[in-house]
Amino acid sequence: MLERSDTTCLYENGSFEIQEEPFYLPQGREVALFEAAYKNKLPVMLKGPTGSGKTRLVEHMAWKLGRPLYTVACHDDLSGNDLTGRYIIKGDDVEWIDGPLLMAVKTGGIVYLDEIVEARKDTTVVIHPLADHRRYLLVVKLGKMFYAPDEFMLVMSYNPGYQSVLKELKQSTRQRFVSIALGWPGEDLETQIVQQETGVEADTANKLVKAANKIRNLIHQGLEEGVSTRELVYAATLLKSGVATRDALYSTMTEPLTHDSDLKRSIEEILKNYFDV
Repeated sequence: MLERSDTTCLYENGSFEIQEEPFYLPQGREVALFEAAYKNKLPVMLKGPTGSGKTRLVEHMAWKLGRPLYTVACHDDLSGNDLTGRYIIKGDDVEWIDGPLLMAVKTGGIVYLDEIVEARKDTTVVIHPLADHRRYLLVVKLGKMFYAPDEFMLVMSYNPGYQSVLKELKQSTRQRFVSIALGWPGEDLETQIVQQETGVEADTANKLVKAANKIRNLIHQGLEEGVSTRELVYAATLLKSGVATRDALYSTMTEPLTHDSDLKRSIEEILKNYFDV
């Protein structure tokens, strides 16, 4: 449940401190807005499609602000106890283990709840007191209330375009957060990101981005989500490592997106316009 994100190489000696600056190119004013929210002790909600840079932004800001980062991948079984902590049996003893939320409060870190809407409904209630002026965490099992230091920050991500009605985030939760919207980067910026992350030729990176933007238009024709910047990085990585063009593109820009045969054919036609596949 508790992760050190996809860029584990940035961390050393088991610490949650990020040692190296994560590469991040701002789409707009999100870095300045995030920093202002941190300085004013305001929680942040990042909204945007999968792979649009939400996690990388949090990593970059944790490094920039010099705070430890506790990343939680939310899921259907995530409970409030998973966040705050629990007692475990160790030999003949019973020990208390802090959860990531309590760890972040104690250390003045940044806790990042990735895809918060995937967590159980009762889980969000735990974070409400931390997301307003009270800034405390009640741990019922310990019978204690922990007040967050000034350095603590609560961040969560949310993909509103992908969620069903049954997994919509409540207004009472959304309105506690400063919201930062991230979309797909502009063509030039995304090309630069793909090239910087993988080292592929600029022409290849540009072709990948142009194809991705065409594929994203298929969202209006039944595609649930478009190609993410993350998938473009994967595609470029495979191409640079010598994987056959067809295999590299179809395994990153076709198969992960849909099982529908008609949509697959449409994506393949788009890819043929840019690559020899």
